[in-house]
Amino acid sequence: MCGRTACTLAPDEVSRACRYRDRAGRRRRPNWRDGDADKYRPSYNKAPQSMSPVLLSQRHFDKNAPVGECVLAAMRWGLVPAWFRDNDPSKMQYNTSNCRSESLLAKKSYKDPLLKGQRCVILADGFYEWRKQEKGKQPFFIYFPQNQGPSQGETKRQGDPITSIPHEDNTEIACTPGEASPDLKQEDMDIDEWAGWRLLTMAGLFDCWTPPGGGDPLYTYSVVTVDASPNLQGIHDRMPAVLDGEEEVRRWLDFGEVTSLDALKLLQPKNILAFHPVSSLVNNSRNDSPECLKPVDPQSKKEPKPTASSKMMMSWLKSNTPTKRKEPDSCETKAERQSKPGPLQQWLQGTNKKPRTNED
Repeated sequence: MCGRTACTLAPDEVSRACRYRDRAGRRRRPNWRDGDADKYRPSYNKAPQSMSPVLLSQRHFDKNAPVGECVLAAMRWGLVPAWFRDNDPSKMQYNTSNCRSESLLAKKSYKDPLLKGQRCVILADGFYEWRKQEKGKQPFFIYFPQNQGPSQGETKRQGDPITSIPHEDNTEIACTPGEASPDLKQEDMDIDEWAGWRLLTMAGLFDCWTPPGGGDPLYTYSVVTVDASPNLQGIHDRMPAVLDGEEEVRRWLDFGEVTSLDALKLLQPKNILAFHPVSSLVNNSRNDSPECLKPVDPQSKKEPKPTASSKMMMSWLKSNTPTKRKEPDSCETKAERQSKPGPLQQWLQGTNKKPRTNED
């Protein structure tokens, strides 16, 4: 399942971080729907009912737009069906923050949006999940491996992300950070190319509800879930349906070219995600600080000593909040911007390692 996420990028950074390919294969940077950039609020601890950045076809808002043209919108987490007749959507008697891929065609709340092509991609730094233990639950932060992550042969240190945990039979399913997305082609690079954190792209369905008594329409979404991948089964038995790469994102969003039944085939467990244990601070959605993402040692009864890796991550989290971030220096050259890894990549990579290049 997916009951909590983090999305800490500022609106302009979200736009730069979620470039997509249209039907012709051209890479495009999506614009925000008018007014929606102001509705989105970055957060280290997003819960259902909050507004999140969502990528979808522009055709849903403009019937004359190409289906393959995408736009960013701020939508509320927790789908409210268009047919809901109460004036207060909070009075819904069931939870729609997640929808199981196996039952999308069996439940009207999800079947209607699916057959209408109302597919979207929810964007986040990552999501939180809780592993049940004898005493309480241990939260984990789960995200895409990053291009600048450590190579397979490098030794993990306390505070580094992990990509597998022991199962009950003490076996371990490995998934290394080296299994990152393919490098971009050089001809696709430009001055706005994003070199920061790779956003997690999760399949979702959305609907538009208008209060029966009149009022502004409300756009809401549900995260589609599938069975957990082998490397996450030790944490939870479900996971978001992750779309890995631009082609999967394009096919999920292009309801004109890809039918609903064909789109459902994209919803498969992906054994590619990295994760690390975090503090129980994240249990309370009112806690919204960099501490929510800080790696911890779940075996330690006291606060672990900071390592070089965890110090770097915390430095990024504290200094790169949206209110402190600045636009890149316009004088910085294209080559400098492409070669300089983002702070979170540096954390994953280790403080004393050189950035990996396309030739490594």
